[in-house]
Amino acid sequence: MKNIYEKLVDKEAKLAVIGLGYVGLPIALEFAKKIKVVGFDINPQRVEMMKNNIDPSEELETKDFEGADIEFTSNIDDLKECQFYIVAVPTPIDDARLPNLKPLLGASATVGKVLSKDDYVVFESTVYPGCTEEDCIPVLEQESGLKWKEDFNVGYSPERINPGDKVHTLSSIVKVASGDTVESADIIAKVYELVVEAGVHRASSIKVAEAAKIIENTQRDVNIALINELSIIFNKLGINTYDVLEAAGTKWNFLNFRPGLVGGHCIGVDPYYLTHKAKQVGYHAKIINSGRYVNDSMGFYVGKQTVKLMIKQGKNPMQSKILVMGATFKEDVSDIRNSKVVDVIRELESFACHVEVVDEHADSDELMKEYGFGLVNQPSNDYDAIIVAVNHKAYLNKTEDDFKAMLKDGMGVFVDLKGIYKEKIKDLEYWSL
Repeated sequence: MKNIYEKLVDKEAKLAVIGLGYVGLPIALEFAKKIKVVGFDINPQRVEMMKNNIDPSEELETKDFEGADIEFTSNIDDLKECQFYIVAVPTPIDDARLPNLKPLLGASATVGKVLSKDDYVVFESTVYPGCTEEDCIPVLEQESGLKWKEDFNVGYSPERINPGDKVHTLSSIVKVASGDTVESADIIAKVYELVVEAGVHRASSIKVAEAAKIIENTQRDVNIALINELSIIFNKLGINTYDVLEAAGTKWNFLNFRPGLVGGHCIGVDPYYLTHKAKQVGYHAKIINSGRYVNDSMGFYVGKQTVKLMIKQGKNPMQSKILVMGATFKEDVSDIRNSKVVDVIRELESFACHVEVVDEHADSDELMKEYGFGLVNQPSNDYDAIIVAVNHKAYLNKTEDDFKAMLKDGMGVFVDLKGIYKEKIKDLEYWSL
Protein backbone atom coordinates (compact mmCIF):
# COMPACT_ATOMS: atom_id res chain seq x y z
CA MET A 1 0.00 0.00 0.00
CA LYS A 2 1.36 3.42 -1.01
CA ASN A 3 2.04 6.09 1.60
CA ILE A 4 0.96 9.72 1.12
CA TYR A 5 4.33 10.74 -0.34
CA GLU A 6 4.14 8.09 -3.05
CA LYS A 7 0.53 9.01 -3.84
CA LEU A 8 1.49 12.68 -4.24
CA VAL A 9 4.40 11.84 -6.54
CA ASP A 10 2.19 9.55 -8.65
CA LYS A 11 -0.49 12.30 -8.74
CA GLU A 12 -3.00 10.04 -7.05
CA ALA A 13 -3.34 12.55 -4.22
CA LYS A 14 -3.41 16.33 -4.04
CA LEU A 15 -1.59 18.80 -1.84
CA ALA A 16 -3.44 21.90 -0.60
CA VAL A 17 -1.90 25.18 0.51
CA ILE A 18 -4.11 27.22 2.84
CA GLY A 19 -3.30 30.94 2.62
CA LEU A 20 -1.80 32.35 -0.58
CA GLY A 21 0.16 35.37 0.56
CA TYR A 22 3.91 36.03 0.51
CA VAL A 23 4.56 32.57 1.93
CA GLY A 24 1.78 30.36 0.61
CA LEU A 25 1.73 31.28 -3.07
CA PRO A 26 5.44 30.58 -3.79
CA ILE A 27 5.14 27.24 -1.98
CA ALA A 28 1.99 26.30 -3.89
CA LEU A 29 3.49 27.14 -7.28
CA GLU A 30 6.75 25.34 -6.54
CA PHE A 31 4.92 22.15 -5.56
CA ALA A 32 2.62 22.52 -8.59
CA LYS A 33 5.63 21.97 -10.85
CA LYS A 34 5.93 18.44 -9.42
CA ILE A 35 2.52 17.34 -8.09
CA LYS A 36 -1.17 18.29 -8.13
CA VAL A 37 -1.96 21.31 -5.95
CA VAL A 38 -5.04 23.17 -4.75
CA GLY A 39 -4.33 26.74 -3.64
CA PHE A 40 -6.93 28.03 -1.16
CA ASP A 41 -7.46 31.58 0.05
CA ILE A 42 -10.50 33.11 1.77
CA ASN A 43 -10.26 36.26 -0.37
CA PRO A 44 -12.12 35.67 -3.69
CA GLN A 45 -10.59 38.79 -5.29
CA ARG A 46 -7.08 37.53 -4.65
CA VAL A 47 -8.04 34.11 -6.01
CA GLU A 48 -9.32 35.66 -9.25
CA MET A 49 -6.05 37.53 -9.69
CA MET A 50 -4.06 34.32 -9.25
CA LYS A 51 -6.29 32.51 -11.73
CA ASN A 52 -5.10 35.18 -14.19
CA ASN A 53 -1.44 34.57 -13.28
CA ILE A 54 -1.18 37.72 -11.17
CA ASP A 55 0.44 37.71 -7.75
CA PRO A 56 -1.51 40.13 -5.49
CA SER A 57 1.64 40.57 -3.39
CA GLU A 58 3.63 41.63 -6.48
CA GLU A 59 6.45 39.23 -5.64
CA LEU A 60 6.07 36.71 -8.48
CA GLU A 61 5.94 37.23 -12.24
CA THR A 62 3.52 35.78 -14.79
CA LYS A 63 6.12 33.20 -15.87
CA ASP A 64 6.18 31.77 -12.34
CA PHE A 65 2.61 30.53 -12.86
CA GLU A 66 3.35 28.79 -16.15
CA GLY A 67 3.34 24.99 -16.22
CA ALA A 68 1.87 24.75 -12.73
CA ASP A 69 -0.64 21.96 -12.05
CA ILE A 70 -2.69 24.08 -9.66
CA GLU A 71 -6.30 24.98 -9.00
CA PHE A 72 -6.94 28.27 -7.18
CA THR A 73 -10.10 28.45 -5.10
CA SER A 74 -11.90 30.14 -2.22
CA ASN A 75 -14.43 27.30 -2.02
CA ILE A 76 -13.81 24.97 0.93
CA ASP A 77 -15.49 22.07 -0.90
CA ASP A 78 -12.55 22.00 -3.35
CA LEU A 79 -10.28 21.01 -0.45
CA LYS A 80 -12.14 17.74 0.16
CA GLU A 81 -10.18 16.03 -2.63
CA CYS A 82 -6.83 16.80 -0.95
CA GLN A 83 -4.87 14.59 1.44
CA PHE A 84 -1.85 16.73 2.39
CA TYR A 85 -2.46 20.23 3.77
CA ILE A 86 0.05 23.04 4.29
CA VAL A 87 -1.18 25.97 6.40
CA ALA A 88 0.60 29.24 5.64
CA VAL A 89 -1.51 32.04 7.11
CA PRO A 90 -0.32 35.16 8.98
CA THR A 91 0.29 35.12 12.72
CA PRO A 92 0.09 38.80 13.72
CA ILE A 93 -0.10 40.48 17.12
CA ASP A 94 -3.02 42.49 18.47
CA ASP A 95 -3.02 46.07 19.77
CA ALA A 96 -1.73 44.84 23.13
CA ARG A 97 1.16 43.11 21.34
CA LEU A 98 -0.16 39.69 22.22
CA PRO A 99 -0.34 36.80 19.74
CA ASN A 100 -3.42 36.95 17.51
CA LEU A 101 -4.11 33.33 16.59
CA LYS A 102 -7.45 34.04 14.92
CA PRO A 103 -6.19 33.51 11.31
CA LEU A 104 -4.30 30.35 12.32
CA LEU A 105 -7.17 28.81 14.28
CA GLY A 106 -9.58 29.78 11.50
CA ALA A 107 -7.39 27.98 8.96
CA SER A 108 -7.16 24.98 11.30
CA ALA A 109 -10.97 24.89 11.47
CA THR A 110 -11.17 25.05 7.66
CA VAL A 111 -8.81 22.09 7.32
CA GLY A 112 -10.61 20.23 10.10
CA LYS A 113 -13.90 20.44 8.20
CA VAL A 114 -12.43 18.59 5.20
CA LEU A 115 -9.93 16.32 6.98
CA SER A 116 -10.15 12.59 6.28
CA LYS A 117 -8.49 9.53 7.75
CA ASP A 118 -4.75 9.18 6.96
CA ASP A 119 -4.43 12.85 5.90
CA TYR A 120 -1.44 15.03 6.80
CA VAL A 121 -1.47 18.64 8.03
CA VAL A 122 1.72 20.72 8.14
CA PHE A 123 1.82 24.20 9.66
CA GLU A 124 4.26 26.84 8.37
CA SER A 125 3.00 29.91 10.25
CA THR A 126 5.43 31.28 12.84
CA VAL A 127 4.24 30.45 16.36
CA TYR A 128 5.54 29.92 19.89
CA PRO A 129 6.77 26.45 20.87
CA GLY A 130 3.78 24.26 21.66
CA CYS A 131 1.21 26.16 19.60
CA THR A 132 0.75 23.46 16.95
CA GLU A 133 0.02 20.73 19.50
CA GLU A 134 -1.75 22.82 22.15
CA ASP A 135 -3.84 25.19 20.01
CA CYS A 136 -4.15 23.92 16.44
CA ILE A 137 -4.51 20.15 16.80
CA PRO A 138 -7.50 20.37 19.21
CA VAL A 139 -9.31 22.44 16.55
CA LEU A 140 -8.49 19.83 13.88
CA GLU A 141 -9.84 17.08 16.13
CA GLN A 142 -12.97 18.99 17.07
CA GLU A 143 -13.91 19.94 13.52
CA SER A 144 -13.08 16.57 11.94
CA GLY A 145 -14.18 14.18 14.67
CA LEU A 146 -10.90 12.34 14.10
CA LYS A 147 -8.15 11.48 16.57
CA TRP A 148 -4.65 12.88 16.19
CA LYS A 149 -1.96 10.25 15.44
CA GLU A 150 -4.60 7.53 15.18
CA ASP A 151 -6.47 9.02 12.19
CA PHE A 152 -4.26 11.85 10.91
CA ASN A 153 -0.72 13.19 11.30
CA VAL A 154 0.60 16.68 11.88
CA GLY A 155 3.93 18.35 11.26
CA TYR A 156 5.55 21.76 11.45
CA SER A 157 7.91 23.25 8.86
CA PRO A 158 8.60 26.96 9.41
CA GLU A 159 8.58 29.27 6.42
CA ARG A 160 11.79 31.04 5.48
CA ILE A 161 10.50 33.26 2.68
CA ASN A 162 12.20 36.66 2.55
CA PRO A 163 9.94 39.17 0.70
CA GLY A 164 11.75 40.99 -2.10
CA ASP A 165 14.70 38.57 -2.05
CA LYS A 166 15.25 36.95 -5.45
CA VAL A 167 18.35 35.03 -4.32
CA HIS A 168 17.24 33.26 -1.13
CA THR A 169 14.16 31.53 -2.52
CA LEU A 170 12.19 28.50 -1.33
CA SER A 171 14.27 25.99 -3.29
CA SER A 172 17.63 27.47 -2.28
CA ILE A 173 17.12 27.69 1.50
CA VAL A 174 17.50 24.65 3.76
CA LYS A 175 14.04 23.73 5.08
CA VAL A 176 13.41 22.67 8.65
CA ALA A 177 10.72 20.00 8.94
CA SER A 178 9.22 17.94 11.74
CA GLY A 179 6.45 15.43 12.39
CA ASP A 180 4.47 13.91 15.23
CA THR A 181 6.02 10.43 14.71
CA VAL A 182 9.26 9.14 13.23
CA GLU A 183 7.41 7.93 10.15
CA SER A 184 5.40 11.14 9.62
CA ALA A 185 8.54 13.27 10.06
CA ASP A 186 10.27 11.29 7.32
CA ILE A 187 7.32 11.53 4.94
CA ILE A 188 6.93 15.30 5.51
CA ALA A 189 10.66 15.82 4.90
CA LYS A 190 10.46 13.79 1.67
CA VAL A 191 7.51 15.86 0.44
CA TYR A 192 9.47 19.08 0.96
CA GLU A 193 12.53 17.57 -0.69
CA LEU A 194 10.50 17.52 -3.90
CA VAL A 195 10.92 21.31 -4.12
CA VAL A 196 13.77 22.29 -1.77
CA GLU A 197 17.05 21.72 -3.59
CA ALA A 198 19.11 22.93 -0.62
CA GLY A 199 17.85 20.02 1.46
CA VAL A 200 15.67 19.45 4.51
CA HIS A 201 16.82 19.44 8.13
CA ARG A 202 14.79 16.95 10.16
CA ALA A 203 14.08 18.54 13.53
CA SER A 204 13.70 16.17 16.48
CA SER A 205 10.19 17.37 17.35
CA ILE A 206 7.47 19.82 16.38
CA LYS A 207 8.33 22.07 19.36
CA VAL A 208 12.01 22.14 18.35
CA ALA A 209 11.06 23.24 14.82
CA GLU A 210 8.71 25.93 16.21
CA ALA A 211 11.44 27.20 18.55
CA ALA A 212 14.07 27.20 15.80
CA LYS A 213 11.97 29.50 13.66
CA ILE A 214 11.06 31.94 16.37
CA ILE A 215 14.64 32.41 17.57
CA GLU A 216 15.84 33.16 14.02
CA ASN A 217 13.89 36.41 14.03
CA THR A 218 14.32 37.07 17.75
CA GLN A 219 18.10 36.88 17.34
CA ARG A 220 18.00 39.41 14.50
CA ASP A 221 15.68 41.66 16.50
CA VAL A 222 17.97 41.75 19.54
CA ASN A 223 21.07 42.40 17.42
CA ILE A 224 19.43 45.24 15.51
CA ALA A 225 18.22 46.70 18.82
CA LEU A 226 21.82 46.80 20.05
CA ILE A 227 22.92 48.69 16.93
CA ASN A 228 19.93 51.05 17.23
CA GLU A 229 20.87 51.81 20.82
CA LEU A 230 24.48 52.38 19.79
CA SER A 231 23.21 54.74 17.09
CA ILE A 232 21.40 56.81 19.72
CA ILE A 233 24.58 56.96 21.83
CA PHE A 234 26.79 57.85 18.86
CA ASN A 235 24.36 60.59 17.83
CA LYS A 236 24.80 62.19 21.26
CA LEU A 237 28.58 61.89 20.85
CA GLY A 238 28.51 63.46 17.39
CA ILE A 239 29.78 60.31 15.66
CA ASN A 240 28.37 58.85 12.44
CA THR A 241 27.15 55.30 13.17
CA TYR A 242 27.93 54.03 9.67
CA ASP A 243 31.53 55.26 9.94
CA VAL A 244 31.84 53.29 13.20
CA LEU A 245 30.30 50.15 11.67
CA GLU A 246 32.60 50.40 8.65
CA ALA A 247 35.64 50.53 10.91
CA ALA A 248 34.43 47.78 13.26
CA GLY A 249 33.46 45.62 10.28
CA THR A 250 37.10 45.15 9.33
CA LYS A 251 37.34 42.54 12.12
CA TRP A 252 36.61 39.05 10.77
CA ASN A 253 34.02 38.09 13.39
CA PHE A 254 32.15 41.39 13.73
CA LEU A 255 28.40 40.88 13.14
CA ASN A 256 27.29 43.12 10.29
CA PHE A 257 23.97 44.51 11.54
CA ARG A 258 22.68 47.99 10.66
CA PRO A 259 20.39 50.41 12.51
CA GLY A 260 16.88 50.99 11.22
CA LEU A 261 13.15 50.67 11.64
CA VAL A 262 12.18 47.11 12.53
CA GLY A 263 8.67 46.44 11.27
CA GLY A 264 6.94 43.96 9.02
CA HIS A 265 5.23 40.71 9.92
CA CYS A 266 8.32 38.76 11.04
CA ILE A 267 11.11 40.42 13.04
CA GLY A 268 8.81 43.07 14.50
CA VAL A 269 6.21 40.49 15.56
CA ASP A 270 7.72 37.06 16.27
CA PRO A 271 9.61 37.98 19.49
CA TYR A 272 6.28 38.84 21.10
CA TYR A 273 5.14 35.26 20.54
CA LEU A 274 8.17 33.98 22.39
CA THR A 275 7.91 36.45 25.29
CA HIS A 276 4.21 35.58 25.61
CA LYS A 277 5.00 31.89 25.94
CA ALA A 278 7.87 32.62 28.33
CA LYS A 279 5.48 34.56 30.56
CA GLN A 280 3.04 31.62 30.52
CA VAL A 281 5.74 29.35 31.93
CA GLY A 282 6.77 31.89 34.56
CA TYR A 283 9.75 33.67 33.02
CA HIS A 284 10.01 37.36 32.15
CA ALA A 285 12.25 37.65 29.06
CA LYS A 286 14.45 40.63 29.87
CA ILE A 287 16.80 40.92 26.89
CA ILE A 288 14.13 40.16 24.28
CA ASN A 289 11.68 42.67 25.80
CA SER A 290 14.41 45.31 26.07
CA GLY A 291 15.28 44.81 22.40
CA ARG A 292 11.63 45.11 21.44
CA TYR A 293 11.33 48.36 23.43
CA VAL A 294 14.31 49.89 21.66
CA ASN A 295 13.17 48.86 18.18
CA ASP A 296 9.55 49.84 18.75
CA SER A 297 10.64 53.34 19.80
CA MET A 298 12.92 54.09 16.82
CA GLY A 299 10.22 55.62 14.62
CA PHE A 300 9.34 58.17 17.29
CA TYR A 301 13.05 58.85 17.83
CA VAL A 302 13.55 59.59 14.11
CA GLY A 303 10.55 61.93 14.06
CA LYS A 304 11.79 63.82 17.11
CA GLN A 305 15.32 64.19 15.73
CA THR A 306 13.92 65.58 12.47
CA VAL A 307 11.94 68.22 14.35
CA LYS A 308 15.00 69.15 16.43
CA LEU A 309 17.05 69.70 13.27
CA MET A 310 14.33 71.88 11.75
CA ILE A 311 14.15 73.99 14.90
CA LYS A 312 17.94 74.30 14.78
CA GLN A 313 17.51 75.79 11.30
CA GLY A 314 15.01 78.30 12.66
CA LYS A 315 11.94 76.57 11.23
CA ASN A 316 8.63 76.41 13.08
CA PRO A 317 7.45 72.77 13.06
CA MET A 318 3.81 73.91 13.03
CA GLN A 319 4.45 75.67 9.72
CA SER A 320 6.73 73.02 8.25
CA LYS A 321 6.08 70.66 5.38
CA ILE A 322 7.91 67.33 5.34
CA LEU A 323 8.25 64.68 2.64
CA VAL A 324 8.58 61.04 3.71
CA MET A 325 9.89 58.78 0.97
CA GLY A 326 8.83 55.17 1.47
CA ALA A 327 5.97 53.67 3.48
CA THR A 328 6.39 49.91 3.15
CA PHE A 329 8.03 47.87 5.92
CA LYS A 330 11.16 47.23 3.80
CA GLU A 331 12.68 48.09 0.44
CA ASP A 332 11.19 47.03 -2.91
CA VAL A 333 8.08 45.28 -1.56
CA SER A 334 4.45 46.42 -1.49
CA ASP A 335 3.78 45.07 2.01
CA ILE A 336 2.71 47.77 4.50
CA ARG A 337 1.95 45.45 7.43
CA ASN A 338 3.41 46.77 10.69
CA SER A 339 5.41 49.43 8.85
CA LYS A 340 7.33 51.50 11.39
CA VAL A 341 7.46 54.42 8.96
CA VAL A 342 3.99 55.09 10.34
CA ASP A 343 5.55 55.83 13.76
CA VAL A 344 7.81 58.45 12.15
CA ILE A 345 4.79 60.10 10.51
CA ARG A 346 2.74 59.99 13.73
CA GLU A 347 5.54 61.66 15.68
CA LEU A 348 5.91 64.43 13.09
CA GLU A 349 2.16 64.99 13.11
CA SER A 350 2.22 65.27 16.92
CA PHE A 351 4.32 68.42 16.41
CA ALA A 352 1.64 69.68 13.95
CA CYS A 353 3.94 69.24 10.95
CA HIS A 354 2.30 68.77 7.55
CA VAL A 355 3.51 65.42 6.21
CA GLU A 356 3.29 64.10 2.65
CA VAL A 357 4.27 60.56 1.67
CA VAL A 358 5.44 58.96 -1.59
CA ASP A 359 6.18 55.32 -2.29
CA GLU A 360 7.01 53.42 -5.46
CA HIS A 361 5.39 50.19 -4.30
CA ALA A 362 2.71 50.86 -1.67
CA ASP A 363 -0.99 51.17 -2.44
CA SER A 364 -2.47 54.52 -1.38
CA ASP A 365 -5.93 53.11 -0.65
CA GLU A 366 -4.45 50.35 1.53
CA LEU A 367 -2.44 52.92 3.50
CA MET A 368 -5.53 55.07 3.98
CA LYS A 369 -7.56 52.09 5.17
CA GLU A 370 -4.84 50.78 7.49
CA TYR A 371 -3.23 53.96 8.82
CA GLY A 372 -5.41 56.93 7.85
CA PHE A 373 -3.08 58.56 5.33
CA GLY A 374 -2.53 58.13 1.59
CA LEU A 375 0.18 58.94 -0.93
CA VAL A 376 0.71 62.07 -3.01
CA ASN A 377 1.14 61.47 -6.73
CA GLN A 378 4.12 63.78 -7.10
CA PRO A 379 6.32 65.51 -4.53
CA SER A 380 6.24 69.30 -4.58
CA ASN A 381 9.14 71.77 -4.33
CA ASP A 382 8.44 73.47 -1.01
CA TYR A 383 9.43 70.99 1.68
CA ASP A 384 11.35 71.97 4.80
CA ALA A 385 12.65 68.44 5.33
CA ILE A 386 12.93 65.16 3.44
CA ILE A 387 13.11 61.77 5.13
CA VAL A 388 14.24 58.81 3.01
CA ALA A 389 12.67 56.16 5.20
CA VAL A 390 12.85 53.14 2.87
CA ASN A 391 15.71 52.57 0.45
CA HIS A 392 13.70 51.49 -2.60
CA LYS A 393 15.87 51.01 -5.69
CA ALA A 394 14.09 53.93 -7.36
CA TYR A 395 15.60 56.28 -4.75
CA LEU A 396 19.19 55.02 -4.83
CA ASN A 397 20.39 57.01 -7.83
CA LYS A 398 19.01 60.38 -6.78
CA THR A 399 21.49 63.19 -6.30
CA GLU A 400 21.69 66.03 -3.81
CA ASP A 401 20.43 68.35 -6.55
CA ASP A 402 17.33 66.15 -6.94
CA PHE A 403 16.54 66.64 -3.27
CA LYS A 404 17.39 70.34 -3.32
CA ALA A 405 14.80 70.77 -6.08
CA MET A 406 12.13 69.45 -3.71
CA LEU A 407 13.19 71.64 -0.77
CA LYS A 408 12.07 75.21 -0.16
CA ASP A 409 14.78 77.56 -1.54
CA GLY A 410 16.95 74.49 -2.12
CA MET A 411 17.77 74.18 1.57
CA GLY A 412 16.50 72.14 4.47
CA VAL A 413 16.90 69.01 6.55
CA PHE A 414 17.75 65.70 4.90
CA VAL A 415 17.21 62.55 6.96
CA ASP A 416 18.74 59.38 5.53
CA LEU A 417 17.62 56.51 7.76
CA LYS A 418 19.78 53.79 6.20
CA GLY A 419 22.82 55.95 5.47
CA ILE A 420 22.65 55.36 1.71
CA TYR A 421 23.50 58.99 0.84
CA LYS A 422 26.28 59.41 3.40
CA GLU A 423 28.87 60.42 0.80
CA LYS A 424 26.48 62.29 -1.51
CA ILE A 425 25.00 65.02 0.70
CA LYS A 426 27.33 68.00 1.17
CA ASP A 427 25.19 71.15 1.48
CA LEU A 428 22.00 70.07 3.22
CA GLU A 429 21.57 69.54 6.97
CA TYR A 430 22.24 65.80 6.98
CA TRP A 431 21.32 63.21 9.61
CA SER A 432 21.15 59.42 9.65
CA LEU A 433 20.75 56.72 12.25
